[in-house]
Amino acid sequence: MKNVALIGATNKADRYAYQAMKLLLEKGYRVYPVHPRITTIDGLSVYQTIRDIPEEIHTVTLYVGAPRSTLMIEGILGCRPQRIIFNPGAENDILEKQARDAEIETVRGCTLVMLKTNQF
Repeated sequence: MKNVALIGATNKADRYAYQAMKLLLEKGYRVYPVHPRITTIDGLSVYQTIRDIPEEIHTVTLYVGAPRSTLMIEGILGCRPQRIIFNPGAENDILEKQARDAEIETVRGCTLVMLKTNQF
């Protein structure tokens, strides 16, 4: 099954990032939550940065705005994912262009909708 890094993970059940994490797990994906200050969410280890994830990442799904993700560009691109999903509010033109230049697929879409409509 594909490994998914979820940047902007949260332990707040009313947030879309949390709901996406739960649905990814339910659908059998291996989820690697990323947040600089949270250590666990529902028993899952949370990684401070994407660079801390010990596995290859297939998909990065972003739940942080451009000011934060711009600071993470080197780390995100350095893990060489096959795809980056820019969820609503997480669009980042700079990261998107650099990802495309590195031949990484970029998607402006909603992870939750993609999962619920079998487009993930």
